[in-house]
Amino acid sequence: MLTFQTIVSTLPADIEKIYIGFSGGKDSHVLLHILASKIEIKSKVCAVYIHHGLHVEADEWQKHCQVIALENGVSYQSIKVNAEKQNRQSQEEIARDARYQAFKSLLTKNDVLLLAQHRQDQLETVLLQLFRGSGVQGLAAMPLSTNFGKGKMIRPLLDVSQTAIDEYAKQHKLQWIEDPSNQNDEFDRNFLRNQILPQLKKRWPALDKTVSRSARHCADSYHLNDDLSKQLLSSLYNANEKSLNITQLLELNDNKQHYVIRQWFTVNQLRMPSEKVLIRIIREVLKAKPSANPEIRTKTYCIRRYRDKLFCFKNDMAALSEDDKCWKKGANKLRLNASILSLSEASEGISKTQWNESEVTVKFRKGSEKIKLAGREGRHTLKKLLQEKEIPPWERALVPLIYLNDSLAAIADLWVSEDFIACSTKQCVLIQWTGLVNNKH
Repeated sequence: MLTFQTIVSTLPADIEKIYIGFSGGKDSHVLLHILASKIEIKSKVCAVYIHHGLHVEADEWQKHCQVIALENGVSYQSIKVNAEKQNRQSQEEIARDARYQAFKSLLTKNDVLLLAQHRQDQLETVLLQLFRGSGVQGLAAMPLSTNFGKGKMIRPLLDVSQTAIDEYAKQHKLQWIEDPSNQNDEFDRNFLRNQILPQLKKRWPALDKTVSRSARHCADSYHLNDDLSKQLLSSLYNANEKSLNITQLLELNDNKQHYVIRQWFTVNQLRMPSEKVLIRIIREVLKAKPSANPEIRTKTYCIRRYRDKLFCFKNDMAALSEDDKCWKKGANKLRLNASILSLSEASEGISKTQWNESEVTVKFRKGSEKIKLAGREGRHTLKKLLQEKEIPPWERALVPLIYLNDSLAAIADLWVSEDFIACSTKQCVLIQWTGLVNNKH
């Protein structure tokens, strides 16, 4: 039997605000109705309708949801999102991403978002992931609770059957929206729900319960693997460069290499590579000769190696370029395409007086730059200095060169020319270079 206790047992004790993803459908209406039945909880509840603008009935659905929220005595909010299809992503995926971003914007610390997905939804998700060839992370399907934005996302009905929800809705005479698109079998989930699962359940009536149990086992396995991956990653990951040590990575067996690379993608907030791309990374880049310069590029990221290090960066970084810029007098900060230059006062650096009296220009590598460094003989080419710092070739064109009256005074915050270093007794400025992408060393 579906009761208030079923829901509240999944919730943390220190909740300040409870947002419900409220589509107006049967499942979310049942969830809202249960929470609104308790005065001590009702005041914290806000029903949130996400208006995707994909259906002609969306405005009417929004009005229906508002009426239901008022009837149940809870607050209500409608958020309009842009879910237009612009690339190869599926319409379902685009709508979900837009919906989640809208929800995230609402949550603060100690807030929760409740979604009404139930055991049948979990069954569908596991089977769809299985058909796509997913590993244990995909087969773990939807978690009961997870961190989400600044708060948490909880699915309190995840172990509740569709039958129990139907019975509750019938008993309380709820009125809900029937989305006609749910009958469109062109969508994989609808095809599975409408055509396949009824046949499977005739043979295995408890299918949703047993598959949900398998999903929990997969989740346990995934979390163990994830902990192992984090431990392995920590020993060969350079957080400043976001790179992996190739020699150490090659010392691991194939499975551990896969785990580490996937964890690396997670840390860098990149979409998980497919098995095909993962194999290419290991064969074509990781195991390439040290003298080779292999590259794997997908729609979103690029994989390259340099000096025993494996790098992964977003394609928008690879496409970045810089133009020369004047640093306005009196300005303490200069924003570039890929980074930010700023000034701070110091006892050693470039004389503040000289800085203020000079025309300051920021330029970028042309190929013949040289600089004289304190304590070192002769003048040094920029190329050799950047190699010494182990800055990858694809980042070197983004390193800012600071000129005072057309003389090279500093290279980012990496070096200052001996000709421009002021005595420590003078008031000086210190240049700071903050990378916006992956170019800060």
